[in-house]
Amino acid sequence: MKPAKLPNLYLIVVFIILYAPIFYLIFYSFNSGGAMRNFEGFTWEWYEEVFADTRLLIIVLNTFVIALLSSAISVIFGIAGALAIHYVRRRQPKNALLSLNNVLIVSPDVIIGASFLILFTIIGIKLGFVSVLLSHIAFSVPIVVIMVLPKLQEMSPTLIDAARDLGASSWHVLTRVIIPFIKPGIFAGFFMALTYSLDDFAVTFFVTGNGFSTLSVEIYSRARQGIALSINALSTLIFLFTILLVIGYYFINQRNNRTSARARAEGRR
Repeated sequence: MKPAKLPNLYLIVVFIILYAPIFYLIFYSFNSGGAMRNFEGFTWEWYEEVFADTRLLIIVLNTFVIALLSSAISVIFGIAGALAIHYVRRRQPKNALLSLNNVLIVSPDVIIGASFLILFTIIGIKLGFVSVLLSHIAFSVPIVVIMVLPKLQEMSPTLIDAARDLGASSWHVLTRVIIPFIKPGIFAGFFMALTYSLDDFAVTFFVTGNGFSTLSVEIYSRARQGIALSINALSTLIFLFTILLVIGYYFINQRNNRTSARARAEGRR
């Protein structure tokens, strides 16, 4: 075997290991036999059961509301944080701020969840929608900062100098120069925060309360009661939605790249 083919073979094996369990789960979500063995026939029964479950649909709505709100708010704070770090001149304080920003990303989710639980208990925030939203914003902000900061570093200072020479105020510089330039990083941060929020279990498990739940916690609770193919159906729908998010981000990123390339080409003229 040629050495050049070994990386491709390795990549294929890795993808098979990663995706085989997912496709196994999807395959048996259509099993009329009611178990994850001995496929007896094709059925939509488990998907109908998911859509007929009012409580589950409310949990789905809760999950998406939390994900969208936390992602939108974290984008605002993330842009502010990235700008603050970017304009720190001294290397040591900048590195210290970057390290503090990365703490929530590299810290174990169990530690983060337990810390938020203790904090909310001490300050008297009732566990539920608010506690879940605040915790999701907290671990999403560093992700947005990491996505936005490289775009700020790519931006030439002469763009801002030119805008100020033309009489632009600080607000106009931010909204008409900086934000348009870092837009790909903003979209990347938003989609990353959205997927992290939809996917999170450990932190949410600690800070959710009675009467409020998200999909990850609900799937865990149902799985503990025994294997039901409605879980397979629900997981399949979540997986397909995630694929749509990835495809949507890809096309948005491609459009932004084409726009940036066109703007650079016009600038050379």
